[in-house]
Amino acid sequence: MIDQDVTGQDIVVEVWSDVLCPWCYIGKTRFQAALDRFENKDRVKVIWRSYQLAPETPVGEGRAVVDAMAARRGTTVDQLGEVLDHVTTTAAELGLELNYDAALASNTFDAHRLLHLAGDKQSDLLDALFKAFFRDGKMIDDREELVRIAVSVGLDADTVRDQLASDAAAAAVREDLAMARQFQVSGVPFFVANRAIAVSGAQTEDVFLQLLTAASQPA
Repeated sequence: MIDQDVTGQDIVVEVWSDVLCPWCYIGKTRFQAALDRFENKDRVKVIWRSYQLAPETPVGEGRAVVDAMAARRGTTVDQLGEVLDHVTTTAAELGLELNYDAALASNTFDAHRLLHLAGDKQSDLLDALFKAFFRDGKMIDDREELVRIAVSVGLDADTVRDQLASDAAAAAVREDLAMARQFQVSGVPFFVANRAIAVSGAQTEDVFLQLLTAASQPA
């Protein structure tokens, strides 16, 4: 079941992504550009759903993300160079900054909880989280850092602090992760329109426009 109010909006796009995924950052930017071009934009409800690429990451470890990536892939940081150069260049073409020299490996579970609690600020918060992680080298599994990021998009500090200190939205994150397994999502970003049409990866603007156009057609 789609668990958010979509009254009056008959195109529902659910997107599984993770905050430490550069292609999710790129994909979100390209999708937003396509949405801005879409003539029926007001009919679209976008729901950002949780996915964890590295759920085993210890909270607060603060390890360099390139070291963590190399360990997961069984390679060396030097051998990652070509991959990182490619994604960094692709991001830069969209005006996005990926600073892998500063990025710190983080467990994203609390960040995903916060995204579920952000209401109509969800998209803005996700952008702010991407910038904090990729550009500014912030530890996005530090709850006080998450409070600061939330405040930057207009959320209340005390409310966010209390929410993070509780189990608020933990069940919602786990439900997203379970749905990803059900849909056999093996990589992110993963876009699903009306639970009928799926697109995987950081596709081009035109591909996302085609997705939105197809979803707008009568069943």
